Amino acid sequence: MNVLIACEESQRVCIAFRKRGFNAYSCDIQYCSGGRPEWHIQEDVTRLINGKQHFVTMDGAYHVIDKWDLIIAHPPCTHLAVSGARWFKEGKKPMQLQDEAADFFMMFINAECEHIAVENPICVMSTRYRKPDQIINPYQFGHLEQKKTCLWLKGLPKLTETNNVYNEMMQLPKKERCKIWYMGSNHSKERSKTFSGIATAMAKQWGDYLINLKNESEV
Repeated sequence: MNVLIACEESQRVCIAFRKRGFNAYSCDIQYCSGGRPEWHIQEDVTRLINGKQHFVTMDGAYHVIDKWDLIIAHPPCTHLAVSGARWFKEGKKPMQLQDEAADFFMMFINAECEHIAVENPICVMSTRYRKPDQIINPYQFGHLEQKKTCLWLKGLPKLTETNNVYNEMMQLPKKERCKIWYMGSNHSKERSKTFSGIATAMAKQWGDYLINLKNESEV
């Protein structure tokens, strides 16, 4: 089954699905940092999301995809996050930037695919679109860190936590358990990477869900 991980240069989710046997590709305008260029499409994802497309991965290989069985999208949050919303309200940033970011977000929501997950931090899409189906934290998946992540889902079940280490995390100083927010704006790429525990949960739980649906349809 074909899986598109949109706006992902780290390849963490892509690699997790590849380990489970899925034909997964990451796509981003940036060069991939996950070390698997043969699974990375370096271009604007807009052309690809509705399937029936051809593309070349970074190793030079040519591919043709009829349809995506699953799309997981991580659209940029720079102009959507509530942490920066006041800059638009105060007129320090043109509202056009937020409008364009919201349109890009909704492009994934409305993609021609039966199974879609769109990820973002707490952001204005909760009001501009609707509230997320689920909010997760890294500590629910084995990481001693806090970072609320919203998931808008279509045709997918909510993720189930795999290893809740909240109590252990709360024994750490705030700068340790929230260290991703102390990195500063020059570390935006690192801050945007999906935690490996969450990536593994996506591949296992959503992967199993798709496999079960496929098996049931073939009975």
